[in-house]
Amino acid sequence: MEYRRLGNSILKVSELSFGAWETIGRVDFDTSRELMLAAYEAGVNHFDNADEYSGKGNAEEVMGKIIKEMKRSDIIISSKVFWDVGPGPNDRGLSRKHIVETVNASLKNMDVEYLDFFYCHRYEAAVIQQTDPNLEEVVRAMDDLVHQGKILYWGTSCWTSFQLAKAYNLAERFNAYKPAVEQPQYNMFTREAVEKDLAPAARELGFGIVTWSPLLNGILTGKYNDGIPADSRLADPHFTWLEFDRMLTPERIEKVKQLTELAGDLGGSMAQLAIAWLLRVPEVTSVILGASKVSQLKENFKALDLAKKLTPEVLARIEEILGNNPCPEEFAPEKPFFD
Repeated sequence: MEYRRLGNSILKVSELSFGAWETIGRVDFDTSRELMLAAYEAGVNHFDNADEYSGKGNAEEVMGKIIKEMKRSDIIISSKVFWDVGPGPNDRGLSRKHIVETVNASLKNMDVEYLDFFYCHRYEAAVIQQTDPNLEEVVRAMDDLVHQGKILYWGTSCWTSFQLAKAYNLAERFNAYKPAVEQPQYNMFTREAVEKDLAPAARELGFGIVTWSPLLNGILTGKYNDGIPADSRLADPHFTWLEFDRMLTPERIEKVKQLTELAGDLGGSMAQLAIAWLLRVPEVTSVILGASKVSQLKENFKALDLAKKLTPEVLARIEEILGNNPCPEEFAPEKPFFD
């Protein structure tokens, strides 16, 4: 496992992280424990969670029990605030009240004294009647939590560079702690937010990027190349909200088939190639993995070996297959990203 600096901070984060979304708290406890310990033993030091995962703190409680078997100073634990955790009008959003109550609940759920990362899980969402947060309130609340020792760094998830810049400007004005990390979706079919918007902003402002959904809910594993397996997310009614019919198109399947063949030529799997390819971007600090089987997780760790084979020629072939580079000049594969 290799480690990268979180933006311009001194903190080192493992290139691959482990995420609790739709895993911890949904699979049985023994499997959750095996997954997290396998990640820990492989050198993963960042474990990502959120207050809403698996329903009102359940994922946090399970993770809290498992991390007792790890050395606390070795690991980076994160949680988030924004989405509904109750029926009340203040059980959502980014008010100071909800931020403070959420971090206190997360600390209690995981039975820890502090969180390493605490994310604003979105900037705005009409569904919870928050369309324009009071950023002064958010920045000051997060700064207070750092000073209180409840969190070490605060960050954002699915914010734009414009929104982050506004938060940075306010933090500068107040002499407050700035956002240190942004967590966007990023994969071979979801590129524009990171490559066109966030990566340039990260270089300018100094935050790190920790990405989620590297395999686009399994599409980039190749599991759907020949149809829909009965045990896949696409066949699970729990995931209908993900709108697979929009994401899983014949054009994409054909591209995945070509990429699967390329991965095989490199001695790896489609999933490994998809994960390794994300690490070619210097501003990406870490890629969050999610898995429900230990064997699957261990296979995905081999992406780090495959990453060393991503020569300019291989990267050019990938771009030729994908045909969706939002910044051809910025991300032209002119030189290898790995020694």
